[in-house]
Amino acid sequence: MNVAIHVYQAMRDVVQAMDDVLPGKFEITREGIVHDMISPNSPHELTRLGLRKRLEKTMQVEIIAHTGRPDVEDEFGGIMRRPDVMVIAWADMDIPGSFDPRTLVAAIEVVSCSNPDNDWVGKIRDYPLIGIPIYAIFDPRTGTGAVLTDIHRTPDGPRYATRKDFVYGEDVTIGDWTISTDDLPRYKELADRT
Repeated sequence: MNVAIHVYQAMRDVVQAMDDVLPGKFEITREGIVHDMISPNSPHELTRLGLRKRLEKTMQVEIIAHTGRPDVEDEFGGIMRRPDVMVIAWADMDIPGSFDPRTLVAAIEVVSCSNPDNDWVGKIRDYPLIGIPIYAIFDPRTGTGAVLTDIHRTPDGPRYATRKDFVYGEDVTIGDWTISTDDLPRYKELADRT
């Protein structure tokens, strides 16, 4: 076993040990363990649920928008992520352990208040590295987002070549599916109620 895989496995063991003990979400990047300390709030979870339901209305029966576990893992790349929504075929879910990231059609993230750089920087870097062809970001802080596609090689490794920005209220195309972003909750709305 090479040193990188040994270090990755040690980080994975730490994440598994802390997963049910500490609040938040743990992921592994090439830089180490990322901990999103705050559990998802109502607008985050409502956005995730809304996106899943909107996508599944437009999808073929054999494709789903999955919002649960397991992780997406590239052990040899040293990356384990937990997308908020994973667009994946039913058949590719019927495996033991983590999903192979190369089987995902798309990964969708709802930006967290506590660690937005994880979604806007870290995952923009990591998802093309592990072969996820489409990455969509929804940001309830600003009511904006982006869909990134077309992985290409660069001197720094694989990167997305195409980025289409959007604002809430516009229709957004993720792969073969177009959904509305009307009425997606914003974090500001929660602050306005308090």
